[in-house]
Amino acid sequence: MLDLIVRALAWMLSICTPRPRGRHRQGALQPLRITPIPPPPRFTEPLDGNASRLVRPYLLDTAEHRRQRERRRAARLATLGIDVGPKHIHGARVPAATR
Repeated sequence: MLDLIVRALAWMLSICTPRPRGRHRQGALQPLRITPIPPPPRFTEPLDGNASRLVRPYLLDTAEHRRQRERRRAARLATLGIDVGPKHIHGARVPAATR
């Protein structure tokens, strides 16, 4: 397939480009030398997920899931105008009226 494309391009270039004339014209064109590209390797055996150092770093523990759920709930309620902010800010208890 690659050889066919190269030949077609060489033919198109020979039609589209002017040929040199006179004493200083070029000799015959040298044939193109194309080195074959080896095919990509084929993986036949499954990859071992336990062998890698970072195995699913996006997994969260249960406490982080709870905190993330609370943050999402607070953001969803904030769109409705309900403020459910934190009860402690920098270690000091926040009164309910300011939350």
